[in-house]
Amino acid sequence: MQTVKIVVTGPFSAGKTEFIQSVSEIDVVSTERKISREAERIKNATTVAMDFGRITVDDELILYLFGTPGQRRFDFMWEILSEGMLGFVVLVDSNRPETFREAQRILDTFRNYSPVPYIVAANKQDLDDSWPPEDLRIVLKVEPDVKVVPCVACERESVKQVLLELLYSILDIMDHADE
Repeated sequence: MQTVKIVVTGPFSAGKTEFIQSVSEIDVVSTERKISREAERIKNATTVAMDFGRITVDDELILYLFGTPGQRRFDFMWEILSEGMLGFVVLVDSNRPETFREAQRILDTFRNYSPVPYIVAANKQDLDDSWPPEDLRIVLKVEPDVKVVPCVACERESVKQVLLELLYSILDIMDHADE
């Protein structure tokens, strides 16, 4: 049996915890705590260390999902969680352009940790004012060979599609490493 570690990262309130909860076959191990800073109260709780979930793809493959905190004050966890990852997802709230600069900074940071496949997931595509994935590609300066895919983090099938797209890239690299 093979296990694949995938990190789910992105700005504060992009939907990382919900993304993992939507697809995990186990109860998600979560380190959410009540938000203490008034300026950050667009939601009630925030991840302070990590979220952890698991999904069995088939008899031979299990994905371990590690969600990072999105707030800068917890960014010391990013490098720790990135150790041993075989790929990562940058989840972007495509309805909140004020977070795009932070998403680009996170993307750059994770690319520097490890040269592994990654994908950008444009979350909240079910909302009217969401930016299309191709517009996010431009604003985030994502290379043409990297996939930017639509996502709705609360919908299991949508999350599965994002993970499958990333998994195809990871398995392609693993297959070429065996040659």
